[in-house]
Amino acid sequence: MNYTKLGQTGIEVSRITFGCWELGGGMWEKAADEVNIKAIQTAFENGVTSFDTAEAYGNGHSEQITGLALQGKRRECVIATKVRKDNLKAADLRRAVEKSLSRLQTDYLDLYYIHWPNPEIPLAETITEMDKMRAEGIIRAIGVSNFSLAQLEEAANYARIDVIQPEYSLLQRDIETKLLPYCRKNSIAVMSYSSIAKGILTGAFHLGKAQLKEDDFRRTRRLFLPEHLEKETELIMLLKEIADSQKATLSQIAISWLLRQEGLTSAIVGTQSEKHLLENIQASNIRLTPAELSQLDQVSRKVLASL
Repeated sequence: MNYTKLGQTGIEVSRITFGCWELGGGMWEKAADEVNIKAIQTAFENGVTSFDTAEAYGNGHSEQITGLALQGKRRECVIATKVRKDNLKAADLRRAVEKSLSRLQTDYLDLYYIHWPNPEIPLAETITEMDKMRAEGIIRAIGVSNFSLAQLEEAANYARIDVIQPEYSLLQRDIETKLLPYCRKNSIAVMSYSSIAKGILTGAFHLGKAQLKEDDFRRTRRLFLPEHLEKETELIMLLKEIADSQKATLSQIAISWLLRQEGLTSAIVGTQSEKHLLENIQASNIRLTPAELSQLDQVSRKVLASL
């Protein structure tokens, strides 16, 4: 595993962050808690030191599982969680962070995010309160998720923003135009979510027999629409070609590409499979050639233009 600094904070994170969304259940079909606790512990044993969860994931269940799994390891890892958009008033924020701390069995958070912006609650109130919590040692770093550049710039008027968490992958590259350059210029860390496009970049929906169940929330998501899955085939086939030549998996190639993008701090990747977890961790050691990176860039842009 490789490691890097989190923006201007001095906090060190692993280049692969374990994403705990699926572990809470809710929108995802969830494995047994014992399986997911073991997955987190296996990630830690194999060099992953940063873990990403949220109070909204399974209505707090993901935080509980993360806390249980990391008992005795707290000082050796970086825990990030997020506050719901309806808890952004100062008093609500205080109550929310206390509940998250309790579920995570810790007395501080390394990183606390606003999960989604809420135009009905002044951003100044939320960020100012988060800055107070940082000064008090309750949190070590302030993050925002799903913010536009304009929203990020506004937030930066009230306190130092350390991290942003946007969706970013070979099938979602909107941040490259303005947001990523701004973060590079201002030393703001970038932690990508949906790093393998909620499973599409594993190849399971093109090369395997994976099919979404009727109640799977992904069925209505843009990238999973049948006509878009068809258009994505060219990119999947290129990933397979490179994966075969590297003796790797498609996911590993997709994650490796992401880690090579300038300004990307850590790729958040979630799974409930120990096998896939270990494969994903190895992605940080895969080296793509300039030619492979160029091919992936070109085909990715071509596919995105057609969607």
